[in-house]
Formats: sequence, structure tokens, C-alpha cells
Amino acid sequence: MVPLRHVLRAAPRLGGLWARPAARGLATLSEEHRMLKKTCGDFADSVLAPAAAGYDKSHEFPAGHVRQMGELGLMGIDSPEEYGGAGLDTLSYAVAMEEISRGCAATGTIFSAHNSLYLGPLKYNATPEQLQRHMQPFTGGQLVGCFALSEPGNGSDAGAASTTAVLKEDRWVLNGTKSWITNSWEASGVVVFATTDKAKKHRGISAFIVPMPTPGLSLGKKEDKLGIRATSTANLIFEDCEIPRENLLGKEGDGFKIAMRTLDNGRIGIAAQGVGIAQAAIDCAIDYAAKRNAFGSPILKMQCIQSKLADMELRTESARLLMYKASLLKDEGKNFTKMAAMSKLAASEAATFCAHQCIQILGGMGYVSDMPAERLYRDARITEIYEGTSEIQRLVIAGNLIKEYGL
Repeated sequence: MVPLRHVLRAAPRLGGLWARPAARGLATLSEEHRMLKKTCGDFADSVLAPAAAGYDKSHEFPAGHVRQMGELGLMGIDSPEEYGGAGLDTLSYAVAMEEISRGCAATGTIFSAHNSLYLGPLKYNATPEQLQRHMQPFTGGQLVGCFALSEPGNGSDAGAASTTAVLKEDRWVLNGTKSWITNSWEASGVVVFATTDKAKKHRGISAFIVPMPTPGLSLGKKEDKLGIRATSTANLIFEDCEIPRENLLGKEGDGFKIAMRTLDNGRIGIAAQGVGIAQAAIDCAIDYAAKRNAFGSPILKMQCIQSKLADMELRTESARLLMYKASLLKDEGKNFTKMAAMSKLAASEAATFCAHQCIQILGGMGYVSDMPAERLYRDARITEIYEGTSEIQRLVIAGNLIKEYGL
């Protein structure tokens, strides 16, 4: 496979990879981004989509596909080149994430959790020594990472970390349980959030880099999930888990701030996943409607089918443009919190809506596993839950809107 950097360097130059679609309208990607989209789309169509149903049924982690994505440069797509990454921008990540998720949403989840949630906080907060040790080995597809924020009792309250970290001489000692950890069983490293000063509440939370396996860290059972079944999801259990003092990520007390920025970044990835699922549902519905005859002609010509397709396309394209805008704001160094929440909310709703409509168009065939519609429906549901539920996204949007009005 040809790495992304080589594919993109072969593209006609239209102001370079970093030329902003905003200058030509959000709907128009640069030539480099279009080539990236095609490269990832071809990979999704030829490799991921044909295997997605099998991995869904077996619950098997697609290790071979992850290695292939590493060969393409995807497993460090927006990580610095000096640490083995592809060095691309956020829009590139979003474009790639949409295509990967269109082929297999579970693989998209692995891709997102690794890049956004593990490599992301390292990229913005790690020292050069930490980057060399904990990022560089993870950008080639051989190793994956995970992110441990949620706990069994705190739900959406990211500031209520009961996991503790106590400094004893030159070691941090971690105790507690983290829940719903994506990539947990396959991960070779995790960014963990733990309370270092309970009196300071969320300002007393710190972030740590923990290699896996490490003494004192064990895994709970793999959860049997509704969707994205090729990913592993489990608890991480810390029992007097000791890590070196230098594995503190950022400054002591910076954990909540690091977590919130990471989730903002991650919401762009989940928005891209939602758009990818929605697009896969549209593709499936049109393909079926063009081949299925009723009353002497393809059902694609029926007004009721076309009405459903129009609604699906409207929601998907709207979410895609919000996703592009959130990516551009981040790449330009502007505040993107509200836009990331809007894009995730719109994309998750588009994914669920389109998957539902796809089943309706397919009728009985949409309800059986011989067709991808029912898997898309199951996979779509998680996009309304992780990286902050839809209810949390509405709070984020409203909170930022109120600030904009100076209230």
C-alpha cells in the first residue's frame, strides 16, 4: 500500500494540503483532500466493507485491517511526522474517518479512539521524551492505544473521578476502575484520568500515561454490545498500579482540561463516523431500490422512496458540512467547541435516521443480516452516546450560545 503522504504529494498543487476549502466554499475539498477521500474510500470498498459483517458476527478485532491502515499512514494521520505520523490536518482526519466508517463502523471506532483519544492528548500535552516513548511506536498500526475517563458511577460527569493517583517517592500509585474503554483488550497504552487532590474537585484531576500490560492493571470482561461489535469494550481495573513519576501528562491538575479538549477533538471524529454510517445507508438503499422491481418498475422510481432518499441526503450533507466547518475551525486555531458538538449531534441523528429509512426501503430484507442495513442501524446507535450523549451535546451548544449573547 502507498502511504498517504506519497499519494498526496503526487496530487496537483492547489495551494498545498493546507489550502482551506472555506476559501472556495465548504462543499469543495482541495485536490489533496479529494485524493485522500478516494484512497480511503477505495480501501473501505475493497477491504473493509466485504469483511464488516463477518467481524460483526464473530466479534473479532480486525488486527490485519488495522495494520493495513498503519501502512497507509492512517494510524497516526494527524500526529507529527517527526514521531512517525502523517502530519496531516484535522479535515484530513475527518475525511478519512468518514470513509473508513462507511466501510466498517467498528473499524472506524478503533481508528477514532486510537487517533483522537490516545494520540490526541499526547500530541498536545506530552514532552518530547514522552512523545518518543509513547507516541512514536503507536503510529504505524502495530500498536493501538485507548483512553480511560469514564467510571461505573459517574456517567456523563467527567469531573467526578473516583480513581485516585497518589505520589509515593518517584512513583504514582493508581487505584480505581474505568469503564467503557474502547480498544481495551488490544491496547498497548492508555491515557488515564485520576484524582490527585480531592479537595480541588475537577481541578484536582490529573492525566497519566500507562503502558499496557503493567502490574496492577487488569481488564474486565469484554462487553457483548449492540453494535460496533468488532471493537473490544471493557473495564480497566487499577489496584496499586505503579507508574513512573514522569508518566504524568501535562501538569498536575490539568487532567480535566486535557479531557475536555480531547472530547472536543473526538466529537469531530464521531461526527465523521456518523456521516459515514449515514452515507453507507444511502448507498445501500439506492442500490437495492434500483434493482428491486414492484408493479413493473424499480421501486427507485416510486415517489415515497424518493422522498425518503431526499430526507436522508439532506440530513447527511448538512451533517457533513458541519463536520467540515468544525474541522476547519480547529485547524485555524479558533474555538470549535460549539461546532464540534453541533456536528456530532447532527451526524448521530443523521446516522440513526438514515439507517432506519434504509431498513424501511429494503422492507423485510432490511431486517435480516444478509444485508448491511440492520448492522448500520445497530452501529449508528452508539454515535448518540459516546464522546458525550446527545443530551450533553445540546447542553454544550446552548451553553456556548448563551456565552455568545453575553448572558
